Amino acid sequence: MLSQQPKKLSEWVNFLTRSEIPVLKQTDRNLEILKQDDQHLSARSVAHVVKYDPLMTVKLLRYLLEHKHRCQEHDVVEVEQIILMIGLETTLNKVPSKPLAEDILHDDMNALVCLLKAAHRANIAAAYAFDWAVRLHDLHYEEIRIATLLHDISEMLMWCFAPNEMLQVNNLKKQNKAMRSAAAQERVFGFSLNQLQLELAIKWKLPKLLITLMDDSCSSLQRVRNVTLAVNLARHSANGWDDAALPDDYEDIARLLHMQASEIMIIVGANKQHDNHC
Repeated sequence: MLSQQPKKLSEWVNFLTRSEIPVLKQTDRNLEILKQDDQHLSARSVAHVVKYDPLMTVKLLRYLLEHKHRCQEHDVVEVEQIILMIGLETTLNKVPSKPLAEDILHDDMNALVCLLKAAHRANIAAAYAFDWAVRLHDLHYEEIRIATLLHDISEMLMWCFAPNEMLQVNNLKKQNKAMRSAAAQERVFGFSLNQLQLELAIKWKLPKLLITLMDDSCSSLQRVRNVTLAVNLARHSANGWDDAALPDDYEDIARLLHMQASEIMIIVGANKQHDNHC
């Protein structure tokens, strides 16, 4: 995939920091349509496209942080606010919806499918977390949604830049159903994707709030639990609604929302079916 593949964690952090983050083709297509439509082109309409693409969202956030004004006292993570801060024209001209992930992975359809499923799963998790934040009267529900959307961004980046190794990780887990994802990642890369994500977040100077919300080790905090449980539910249900981990998920979510597990099954749509084996 790369002429000289990074090996160490620090090398991957530096490589991903230098690299242009890919964007999903659907995002690029929708933004191009908006650019041709002056009547509907606005910060809100562009944000509506961007915030469903984890890759484009983190790309925009990185641009803001790299061009942060000294007078900016508060961290901003909401997509529409970011666009308003840097300007609509700057967003469209300086944060390109290129390269396309689909172009990068055009010779590796298995990896592309897994990337698209990971992005889809991130959106499902973000929708769950958003809904639960509203139910918990968390006024900053959009922060929760963004943190959930970006929870697995390192996984998506590695599908783009290290597809062969990511497929090796998947094969290890298929061969040994009891093997945890982090263990398989460490076997292949020498580090876990959670480690990579934390190092990237520090290197990119992501907002501390976002780092905390994406850090499962801070699960004593209600807002972090919201994010973690939404990610878990999306990941487990992607295997089918008969996944063995789901009953525990329902119980954990029930405790979070002060409801019954049977009620949780209804509000998360446990009667629906979708498959995802990545």
